[in-house]
Amino acid sequence: MAATGVVSGRSRPDAGDAPRRPSAAIGVGDRLFRGQLTLAGVAVLAVMAAVGLFLLLRAGQALRVQGWAFVTTEQWQPDVHNFGIAAVLTGTVLIAGVAVAFSLPLAVGTALFISEIAPRRLRRTLIALVDLMAAVPSVVYGLWGLFLLQGRMIGLSRWLSTWLSWVPFLRVDGAEPGQPLASDSVYTASTFIAGVVVALMVAPIQCSVMREVFSQTPAGEREGAYALGSTRWGMIRSVVLPYGLGGIIGGTMLGLGRALGETIAVYLIISPVFQIQPHILQTGANSVSSLIALHYGDASDFGMSALMAAGLALFLLTLVVNFSASWIVSRSRSGAESEG
Repeated sequence: MAATGVVSGRSRPDAGDAPRRPSAAIGVGDRLFRGQLTLAGVAVLAVMAAVGLFLLLRAGQALRVQGWAFVTTEQWQPDVHNFGIAAVLTGTVLIAGVAVAFSLPLAVGTALFISEIAPRRLRRTLIALVDLMAAVPSVVYGLWGLFLLQGRMIGLSRWLSTWLSWVPFLRVDGAEPGQPLASDSVYTASTFIAGVVVALMVAPIQCSVMREVFSQTPAGEREGAYALGSTRWGMIRSVVLPYGLGGIIGGTMLGLGRALGETIAVYLIISPVFQIQPHILQTGANSVSSLIALHYGDASDFGMSALMAAGLALFLLTLVVNFSASWIVSRSRSGAESEG
């Protein structure tokens, strides 16, 4: 009688000891679907690489002339070979920083209210409204900020510069806080106003990402927190927020990438200055995207190459922000589980 576990003269482990791995033949539909997804992913990478290569080739002439001075020069006079992105890149980062500072608490609070507090009947309406805000064209936000918001923000800017002028970036040169009849022109077209407008543009995108992650918090952990006597806020603080950390970071970085590249709204509001302007409440700001929009129509061949170099710098900055966000999110709990 043949011994158990011996088949065709070769021993094998007992069937009860070896784990069984179910396998099924991959159908034609699955292969087509997998091929389409692979093709879509490769196409996205190819388009991104093509954009970067195009900008690099078009910017080559300006970069060869200016060299490393392109990063440190504040002025923008490409026809006399005196140009750089030091001022516009600093302004871009400051506007995006102000935007994220306002949009982050707004997006987190809205996402938590929709996913955790709002009644079920109201939840769909709020989700639709948030998605609708994300679809509003940027020129509408720009016109609203220019003609409605800016005049109402001057009082806040004056108050901040009066009582918090000891903070370096809140100081306003030329302001006269003790003179009630002093001109308000020093507070208009500032980084602060542009940042607030951009914050309202990126907050719906951030809110959508955060809300989706918050809603995927395991129900067992929610119920466990309640079973231990936690209040609703205690459950949110100890369960939902730690689980949704990846969504908070991902949504914030996604909004930051959008804020860095915003063009029309910033172009309509700011008063361009080609010097590093760290005072966010003071008139005068700049950004790479608004610089390109301002000079694209009347640029010479060399000036166009300089604008392409500025676009390349913005492209690389956006890539760094997005890849950093992906790296951070992948190491968070919600990000790791969503990838798995």
